[in-house]
Amino acid sequence: MTASGDIAPEFSRPLPLERLNLGPVERALRANAAECTALASRFGIPGVVALGGSVTVSRPGQGPAIRVAGRVEAEVTQTCVVSLAPFTQAVAEDFVQRYTLEPVGEPPEVFSDPDAEEPPEPLSGDSLDLGEVLAEQLALALDPYPRAPGAALSRVSFGTPDAEAEAAAR
Repeated sequence: MTASGDIAPEFSRPLPLERLNLGPVERALRANAAECTALASRFGIPGVVALGGSVTVSRPGQGPAIRVAGRVEAEVTQTCVVSLAPFTQAVAEDFVQRYTLEPVGEPPEVFSDPDAEEPPEPLSGDSLDLGEVLAEQLALALDPYPRAPGAALSRVSFGTPDAEAEAAAR
């Protein structure tokens, strides 16, 4: 846990926000074996074999907006929903995440357009954890119903024996 009582991220690479006053920041990040193991536990998957990526962090103008554009690349082990066997697959996604240093009010209770751009995520403190940004993007990129290559469902009938015979005769 951190001093503020928050749980410390498993893959932490803080970037001091004052660094953005000098211009955009580019970073390549890679998680070590212990961080990958901890992230796999957090995500509830058998393994994170490797996690890395690159980010460019910028502050358009001198306002409160912060933009992170990057790519997350990982090799993960997930459990196939068909065979229930673990298998390893590659994950690679480009992303853009926006943040703001201004407090964000409650969203209005109106229809939400699913195609609309997400509002910026509020930041507090004096740094942005780039490792956590990549970890969150990996979590979003994971297949919620992973299927191993070649895994297929077999035909199952839940009818009576007569219904099964009828279906087979067709």
